[in-house]
Amino acid sequence: MTYGGDDRGRRMPPQRPPSGRPRQHQPAQMMPLPGRGSSPYDERTAPMGHRGGERPGGPPPRRSGPPQPPPGRPGGEARPPRRRRRWGFGRVLLTLLTVFVLFLAGVWVYLEFSINRVDALADYAGRPAAAEGTNWLIVGSDSRDGLTPEEQEKLVTGDSKAAGGGRRTDTIMVAHIPDNSTKPTLLSLPRDSQVKIPGHGTNKINAAFSIGGPTLLAQTVEGATGLRIDHYAEIGFGGFAKIVDAIGGVHMCVEKPMEDTLTGIKIAPGCQELQGPQALGFVRMRHSAATPRSDLDRVANQRKFIGALVSEIGSPGTLLNPFSLFPLLSTAPDALTMDSGDHVHNLVGLALAMRGISSGGVVTTTVPVTNGSAENWDKTKSKLLFDALKNDTDIPDSAILT
Repeated sequence: MTYGGDDRGRRMPPQRPPSGRPRQHQPAQMMPLPGRGSSPYDERTAPMGHRGGERPGGPPPRRSGPPQPPPGRPGGEARPPRRRRRWGFGRVLLTLLTVFVLFLAGVWVYLEFSINRVDALADYAGRPAAAEGTNWLIVGSDSRDGLTPEEQEKLVTGDSKAAGGGRRTDTIMVAHIPDNSTKPTLLSLPRDSQVKIPGHGTNKINAAFSIGGPTLLAQTVEGATGLRIDHYAEIGFGGFAKIVDAIGGVHMCVEKPMEDTLTGIKIAPGCQELQGPQALGFVRMRHSAATPRSDLDRVANQRKFIGALVSEIGSPGTLLNPFSLFPLLSTAPDALTMDSGDHVHNLVGLALAMRGISSGGVVTTTVPVTNGSAENWDKTKSKLLFDALKNDTDIPDSAILT
């Protein structure tokens, strides 16, 4: 059906006939605002009669945003539980090794800067040329410097004036360390040996030390032996006794009872630990029935004791025992004097080479002499001895005097 007029030909929808029931009107629904819910029926619209959008029974629930990923974990990946690191055997061993190396380095530096130094070795016209191997001049002086009267009495050092005054040497040795497979040699020079002292004529070899100290003694030894001295080490009465006491004594087996008629020192026979005073008496004793060859027996006992002392110092019982090691480290720098050009590694090399004295791995001998007074050297045998040391060859049996 069409109508004319103003509707301009528009079709009107047909009207429904009225029904018998009254029309029910539904309450208006509010559409959710963007971001306020996913459904128009999520109860976010407050019912009529409640202010400010309050919900009956309590405040509105807290709005929460989307879950955030853990920091540093892209994509919200869960962080795995942190595992506690365990100290394995390798790590413990590495730590202990590091501590040990640092300790050795500290000891090394301490000794390097604490040991006494002296200019003992000097160049001069006619000095022997360097030959095979390395030569140490080892000196045991009778210096009483730093000893109190009580200590001198305890060590039975005697009076320096009664001994002739000045500084003299009770022990003069040359330690030769070869460059090849021949055995090292520890050679004693009897202190009463008559030799030429540069600028002072002929005299006992130990007088060189009294006249000109370590420098003149080294020059005298070089002239008498023809060996070039490369290193120098000196120890006095007090230092020697303190080192022995620091390591708890040195084990020695004494074959016969020893009693020095000059000093009164007595040492019972048998195997025992010699403490400082007894050890000093042992290496100095020559006026005794146990030392019939006088100075020759004394230098033999000195070499024997040095072998035992080096073995004791280098043993695990000393190096791994803090009650021995630390007293030794505190005593050694004051007891020992080295040449200004020497270093701790040179001293370690000497100690390693001399370890075999007690086991026969080192040749121990005295310069061949013509008689028991040990004043004059046998020129023929002495030359054989010194030539063998120069060339790092075996010493002929005829040139060895024990």
